[in-house]
Amino acid sequence: MITSAFPTWPDVAPKLIEVAAGRAAADVVFRGGSWVNVHTREVLPDTDIAVVAGRIAYVGPDATRCIGEGTEVVDANGRFMVPGLCDAHMHIESGMLTPAEFARAVIPHGTTSMFTDPHEIANVLGLDGVRMMHDEALLQPVNIFTQMPSCAPSAPGLETTGFEITVDDVAEAMTWPGIVGLGEMMNFPGVAQADPKMLAEIAATQRAGKTVGGHYASPDLGPDFAAYVAGGPADDHEGTSEADAIARVRQGMRAMMRLGSAWYDVQAQITAVTEKGLDPRGFILCTDDCHSGTLVNEGHMNRVVRHAIACGCDPVIAIQMATINTATHFGLEREIGSLTPGRRADLILTSDLKALPIEEVWARGRKVAAGGVCLVDCPHYDWPEAARKTVRVKAALSSQDFAIAAPGGANAVRANVIGVVENQAPTKALKRDMTVADGLVETQGDVCQIALVERHRATGGITNAFVSGFGYTGRMAMASTVAHDSHHMIVVGTCREQMALAANRLTDVGGGITVFRDGEELALVELPIAGLMSDDAAQNVAAKAELMVQAMIDCGCTLNNAYMQHSLLALVVIPELRISDKGLIDVRSFSEIPVFEPLS
Repeated sequence: MITSAFPTWPDVAPKLIEVAAGRAAADVVFRGGSWVNVHTREVLPDTDIAVVAGRIAYVGPDATRCIGEGTEVVDANGRFMVPGLCDAHMHIESGMLTPAEFARAVIPHGTTSMFTDPHEIANVLGLDGVRMMHDEALLQPVNIFTQMPSCAPSAPGLETTGFEITVDDVAEAMTWPGIVGLGEMMNFPGVAQADPKMLAEIAATQRAGKTVGGHYASPDLGPDFAAYVAGGPADDHEGTSEADAIARVRQGMRAMMRLGSAWYDVQAQITAVTEKGLDPRGFILCTDDCHSGTLVNEGHMNRVVRHAIACGCDPVIAIQMATINTATHFGLEREIGSLTPGRRADLILTSDLKALPIEEVWARGRKVAAGGVCLVDCPHYDWPEAARKTVRVKAALSSQDFAIAAPGGANAVRANVIGVVENQAPTKALKRDMTVADGLVETQGDVCQIALVERHRATGGITNAFVSGFGYTGRMAMASTVAHDSHHMIVVGTCREQMALAANRLTDVGGGITVFRDGEELALVELPIAGLMSDDAAQNVAAKAELMVQAMIDCGCTLNNAYMQHSLLALVVIPELRISDKGLIDVRSFSEIPVFEPLS
């Protein structure tokens, strides 16, 4: 087990006191900046900050007494000194990168603290996978805190994962140095019904004095919501409306408003602050899921803060929502989240609070990025072979494996169809009348086939159904071993032959994403670690991801960040309709439903 080597506040308190008093020299002094004080919501000009041993010793009008012969003096030249940004809820695996490469990608964007829930790898490799993510996180030059995944499977009985997380696993993880709480409690019906396993996980977390993450993916704010809140989750990122945000903060939860690659939920909720005037301390910004292309080309938490400002939020309030509010929520206000004595010296220099250009980034008193370039090494964990060989399919697949026979020899059928909703995680439960040829149901219009191929135990299981919303045309297929949260293989296509080609390709390369059209592979993103991540550089993965996105467009898809929609089609805890190895799942009732219904 790897432990962090960064010294604690008590370890360096004598040095902090000596530097603050002027009896010892600081390592670094920032001079003449505009101090963004997130405790008081002020911007104070002509301020100095003195740093020693990676922590802030003094903040005030004159740090001359803290400067010695070996002190590095940084002229802030009036620029704003902003606390390093915190991402309150995220999944590193969604970036298709390992923690090291994810850190390398986001450091230039001003992210210095991340609160990560590695439940994707937990579904594939169990507690061992969580430990690997935790250990690589602790090697990084910025703060990556880990939440122990709570729900693998996310909905017991409705999906089969590679591994299951137990109460004993949660209790063990609470003793690890980098664990700060329990990851999102996705089994919200289980909590609302007082499921003993869910409550035991929550109890183990609370006994450890750590934070329980929430995930209430239902529009129902009645008794079930009340029961869920009473069960202990302290935050929620699944809100999509102003009413959702208000309901959560009124009940003492933190409303986490997300802007990821495909989730655009800030604008609809931030009006609770900007228009209704609610206390912003109850609101936090996060990303949840960002793929590598977004990280490299658009940004990370700086992108979220800018978006909140563009939605009418005061810039300092938006910064609070991405710094001190997050730190306070996780009980780390004395460690991170502000530029005040004792805290880790995580700092951004920027010339404009509204546009928020990230000109310099400092973490633990060390310059880690400047001008959009990462200046530090991000060490890699030695990932074992067991983590690199996780795609197990019984045999090579053929087009017949994706054939959907019409029930009872019917000439026409009515199908239950998953309806993708652009820029949101929920789907719609649609019904479509479809035609039959030679006994097989044919795709038509905007309706494609979707298949879930079991890939953890080589059972040979395949679930076939239909999906609408991607807009694909021609003879094509797209396959991915990233399929939240069970992470089997999802294949979507208009042609059964192309679906077989795509699925077999991912088996051959050990996981990833591929797009085929007319027998030709248009794009491939290899993800050899757990079928979820690459340990290649973010720029390289992003370049392949861009080709994948372009291939989807070339196949007729017009959705924004459609890959994120593809990867969530098996997420059986978000309404309305999903696919799993058990069948087609209606998440409104948490039950399996048939693919076809009788024609009326």
